[in-house]
Amino acid sequence: MKTLLGRRTRLLAATTLTAGLVLVAGCSSGGSGSGKTTVKGVHLAKAGQLTTCTHLPYPPFQSEIDGKVQGFDVSLIDLVAGNLGVKQQILDTPFENFKTGAFLNSGQCDLAAAGMTITAERKKNVDFSDPYFEATQAVLVNKSAGITSLADVKAKGKKLGAQAQTTGEDYARSKGYDPVSFASSDAVLNGLRTGQVQAVVIDYPVVQGWLKDKANADAFKVVDNLKTGEQYGFTVKKGNKALLDAINKALRDAKADGTYKKIYEKWIGPYNASVASPAPSAS
Repeated sequence: MKTLLGRRTRLLAATTLTAGLVLVAGCSSGGSGSGKTTVKGVHLAKAGQLTTCTHLPYPPFQSEIDGKVQGFDVSLIDLVAGNLGVKQQILDTPFENFKTGAFLNSGQCDLAAAGMTITAERKKNVDFSDPYFEATQAVLVNKSAGITSLADVKAKGKKLGAQAQTTGEDYARSKGYDPVSFASSDAVLNGLRTGQVQAVVIDYPVVQGWLKDKANADAFKVVDNLKTGEQYGFTVKKGNKALLDAINKALRDAKADGTYKKIYEKWIGPYNASVASPAPSAS
């Protein structure tokens, strides 16, 4: 299995729905621009900003577009930042850090947003927000491979790919496959495009966006949609109730006033209420 530790860490300014907001400096417990601060009861890693850990690229949830990090997750966390009167900054980190909560525990990030599935194992290390998206896994194949299902991959001796350290990879292994591991969703799709593998297990929303490109749609197709019951959540350091409450409030308000629907339609596609409003997972 490949590790992602070699990935260059970058600090990127996210596009924000809260542009033009005046930063709240009066509540700061330290100097502006450095050190910790407290805004509306929420402790922030750096003054004047809400620092989000993610792993790029993962469209349509977060990816760099025209030099700025944008996407579904980014837009939702912008709402949280706006409520706090600060701007969101994004830190690109290895995906495996989301399982351990390492960057949250070290104080490098306030929260993590990476299209991350809520699991019992991950809950041991981090606290999850209410679920904000219900995802399924897609089996995407090269049309020329003659594959009609996930089972067909094994039956015809074809190679299967998945992103390392993800629930998609875990699912494939649980079904007896030994998938080729790739470092990111883009790498997974490139592996399929270049023939390193003939099929991949990957989050369906990623596939939706990828197949909008006619060249991709002409050459590749979805043959299985795996209902795995996955729900995405944002994470904070264990015990960070103030920030968790702020995230959950922003999600509730956005669903109530239609903002969530607008963001969903912009980044995901036609609004699906059952996917958009999953029931909170058991604590």
